Amino acid sequence: MTDTEYDVIIIGAGAVGENVADNVVQGGLSALLIESELVGGACSYWACMPSKALLRSGAAVRAAQRVEGAKEAVTGSTDVDATLARRDTFTHDWDDESQVKWVAGAGIDLLRGTARITGVKQVTVDGTVYTARHAVAVSTGSDPSLPGIPGLADVNPWQTTDATSAHEVPASLAIIGGGVAGCELATAYAGFGTKVTVIARSALLEKDEPFAGELVADGLRALGATILLGVSATKVSRPDTAVVLDLDDGSTVTADEVLVATGRKPGTDDLGLENIGLKPGSWLDVDDTLLVKGFDWLYGVGDVNHRVLLTHQGKYQARAAGDVIVARALGKPVDDAPWGTHVATADHQAVPQVTFTDPEVASIGLTADAAKKAGYETRVVDFDLGSVAGASLQADGYTGKARMVVDEKRKVLLGVTFVGQDVAEMLQAATIAVVGEVPIDRLWHAVPAYPTMSEIWLRLLEGYGRPTPDAA
Repeated sequence: MTDTEYDVIIIGAGAVGENVADNVVQGGLSALLIESELVGGACSYWACMPSKALLRSGAAVRAAQRVEGAKEAVTGSTDVDATLARRDTFTHDWDDESQVKWVAGAGIDLLRGTARITGVKQVTVDGTVYTARHAVAVSTGSDPSLPGIPGLADVNPWQTTDATSAHEVPASLAIIGGGVAGCELATAYAGFGTKVTVIARSALLEKDEPFAGELVADGLRALGATILLGVSATKVSRPDTAVVLDLDDGSTVTADEVLVATGRKPGTDDLGLENIGLKPGSWLDVDDTLLVKGFDWLYGVGDVNHRVLLTHQGKYQARAAGDVIVARALGKPVDDAPWGTHVATADHQAVPQVTFTDPEVASIGLTADAAKKAGYETRVVDFDLGSVAGASLQADGYTGKARMVVDEKRKVLLGVTFVGQDVAEMLQAATIAVVGEVPIDRLWHAVPAYPTMSEIWLRLLEGYGRPTPDAA
């Protein structure tokens, strides 16, 4: 093997690419990891970690203010400068030295530069051709997408990366988009005291259960944000220092900055896809082993395949992809049956997600509407989360809601949604129930400790009804 030949080449050294490489090396193959920016990728420096660091300080202050005896001790508001400084510690001031050390320690070779696929199992970086003996894995993620609103590109709009890395907080901020990123960043900046206006052409968090977006909208309004639903921007301008957005209902919004949080596009624009018969700038269509359809050597892992644009799901895919690459390279059996070692089955309808708004939204699986559209015979059970003893101890006047969606034929859960303060850490139990297809009658024996918020499981099961000997 030469210094330009490896068993596997991975393009993109974010969380997903790192995990592909790690699994490949642990399987006994050599791996070259190529990155044009910071090792660790968007999640470490511009997305998951910095955004949650921005959100946490305000969430902690508000949680204390909701408990008698604690709120009297909270005499000030969130310290913005200290919050930004804490955020910087999570990004290591945008220095990837620690990630580079990890890569080296894992036995992975790292190459800095822009990679282009120039042939079958061939990747060129700065004029040098690198050859993969077995596979090339593309883990270049996704990039913010700018909608074609007249004048928007000319006003130097913020992307989500600008909002998560900012070192100064604007007095006012208009946010275009009511999805997860828009709602989280609206929560963070409203918590800083910024005058926030969210502009969404439909409901907030429209992919979640409807009550989730409604409760999040209430939470944002309580923070002083303005929520404009069912409207879109038709023109954007910056006549002086402020940005002016003309809306299709005839109104205008003026803000110091405008943040665009409307969607993502694949990170494949300059990847050389045209050299292997694929369209530049396209998503990579893969099977459940993450192999790009029509190829026996090219894999698309993480956001780039457009299955689920979430870091944890990309890392899940990376483990499957890394392991199956090793199995195929060494001629070992491939376990590609549903829920097998070498497939990402959970991508289809068992995806967990937390939206770190106030209140939080934690969900797994299908919503009631999605389950109905998929043809399932379902029963939906709702319960007021604030009525659970554990929740009332968490916050005085706790507001929240829980829902479970049951497949009536198999008597297993298809989806669960929690909305409320501190619900994120309850999600894994629901994920296990959905992925494991735990029967309703067995869930009755999973006794929740009292008094914890997990008692919501007992209340949901009571709402569904106890099993009878004939039904068991």
